[in-house]
Amino acid sequence: MDWLERTELLVEKAGVEKLKKAHILVVGLGGVGSYAAEFIARSGVGKMTLVDGDVFDETNINRQLTALKSTVGLSKATVLSERLKDINPEIEIRVVEAFLSPESAYEIVSKEFDYVLDCIDSITPKINLIVAARRKKVKIISSMGAGGKLDATKICVKDISKTKQCTMARVVRKRLKERKVDKGVKAVYSEEIQLSTSVQKTDGTNFKKSYYGTISFLPAAFGLQAAAHVINYLLKK
Repeated sequence: MDWLERTELLVEKAGVEKLKKAHILVVGLGGVGSYAAEFIARSGVGKMTLVDGDVFDETNINRQLTALKSTVGLSKATVLSERLKDINPEIEIRVVEAFLSPESAYEIVSKEFDYVLDCIDSITPKINLIVAARRKKVKIISSMGAGGKLDATKICVKDISKTKQCTMARVVRKRLKERKVDKGVKAVYSEEIQLSTSVQKTDGTNFKKSYYGTISFLPAAFGLQAAAHVINYLLKK
């Protein structure tokens, strides 16, 4: 029995073929990116490029699909790649174990990708990836802040210019405007007001100055919305 039998019943053979021919770039493989990447792989997408320079630590276990006691200290990109190949041995996966610099963001985005999923949780690399995608006219969907929130029913997918009640989205909009990008970027965000008491400051490593407390299901729900948007786009293409 073909593992995509149920998918084909829903989207027909032509839909399955469209997905098999697609190449998707996922940057950031944490709480949002790990789930988004798996949903895309399980849909039957034939080719993926996974980018993340991080390794798992204990604090990832509450919300990241591939974070387990047994994976602490291992590469997020490598562990996820092996998992996706176990789902679909025929999938082609390129792994890039690196954090995104302004230069590498522009280098990695190209017309070979049918869609880019930005699941980075640090502002500067996120801006660089979005700007690179817009300059090169490659479709991109960007995940905003899933931290400090609990209500999964408030998650939306809209153009970045229409986002509200999201601290990260407000900062991203401002920074993008400085780079002459004010629309044309799909964003996954939540209209729930963040719990400000859950914020924690950091030392600024890897462009990250602070983070919010997070629950198990919210990043996964963001990843689901991002993957669903991309898969539906591919099917209609």
